[in-house]
Amino acid sequence: MPHVEIDEEIAAPPGRVWAALTDAPRLVAGGLGVTRLDGVIAPGARLKLWSQAAPGRAFALRVGVFHPPAEMTWEGGMPFGLFRGVRRFTIEPTQRGSRFRMSETFSGPLAGLILRATPDLTPSFRTFARGLKALAEGDAA
Repeated sequence: MPHVEIDEEIAAPPGRVWAALTDAPRLVAGGLGVTRLDGVIAPGARLKLWSQAAPGRAFALRVGVFHPPAEMTWEGGMPFGLFRGVRRFTIEPTQRGSRFRMSETFSGPLAGLILRATPDLTPSFRTFARGLKALAEGDAA
């Protein structure tokens, strides 16, 4: 199963990181690479996301796992399980604040074909993590 993952140390407690991560307007305005996000980030919610990584394309997502302030998933894909992506966010307490991890796992019969045409997601993951870090650490000011 193809997989992308990144982690970031954030000098803010998990609750503050979670508050930034689940605030859709702040994700758009915060320089995270999200250009538009329709919907409220809540358990079972439907979201529509546009990103700098795929300009002009909307991703229909559903909030799956929702365990504040530790874990959340956004899930999307094609009908009949032909292609599925699950983005997982985790926040763990550390001595200096939090460790934020974001990963995405792809599956389904069309995953290989689709991923061959998909650019490396690592730079957009870094942008998201660093933007979230700036938002959460800025809340302490």
